[in-house]
Amino acid sequence: MLTSTYIHMPKIGATVEKRIWSSGIRTWDDFLERKDELCIPRSKMELILPGIEDSKEHLMSRDFEFFAHSLPKAEHWRAFREFSDKVAYVDIETTGLSPASSHITVIGIYDGKDAKTYVRGVDLDDVVEEFEKYDFLVTFNGARFDLPFIKREFPQIEFNQLHADLMYPLRRISLTGGLKMIEVELGITRSEDTVGISGFDAVRLWNQYERGDQEALELLLEYNREDIVNLETIIDKTLHKFIDKKFSESI
Repeated sequence: MLTSTYIHMPKIGATVEKRIWSSGIRTWDDFLERKDELCIPRSKMELILPGIEDSKEHLMSRDFEFFAHSLPKAEHWRAFREFSDKVAYVDIETTGLSPASSHITVIGIYDGKDAKTYVRGVDLDDVVEEFEKYDFLVTFNGARFDLPFIKREFPQIEFNQLHADLMYPLRRISLTGGLKMIEVELGITRSEDTVGISGFDAVRLWNQYERGDQEALELLLEYNREDIVNLETIIDKTLHKFIDKKFSESI
């Protein structure tokens, strides 16, 4: 989808992008080959042609920061396929809902192979170095919840990566509600131990762990690991629908 994208180019908006798509031109290479077929203002053509070359160079050099800054945040998901080899699926557990009055208990990071969980009072500080490994972050409600919490506790983390908060593109394809509800709609199952556990239960489990219940921590970590692993399953199941929905808007 990234190589079908034009809205990250200066002074190119969604209207021009949709006009390009409606002409049957999807990729940057298609545009370069068939530009004479397009009915767009010459002024826009003179911006898009160098914009394509510039974009190709940044993509070739894997300059994720360029696309993170130039793409609208709600459209970062478009770059997922190009940068998914260095992706982190992220989810946190906390003692409450407000970063000002609560704190993080667990941060889970899944790279598509290994699920890592970082625990307050054990190794939570290690996430600072861990986040530096990734070009792309995937969360659910992370723009409003997870990343602000992490940034408050670890202000040195830049969060300069591309970031797809799946809650928003999922809404565009009529998948609404919380993460667990969407998992059910997509046919994603959880283990017997974690079925029915909610964010409020996660707070309870942490409190039990602080009172010495090690098994409560293990259940909390299993719950968190399923959250981050399931994020990968969700985007695998829905990315093509995000793309189809976007292109259908140009018809």
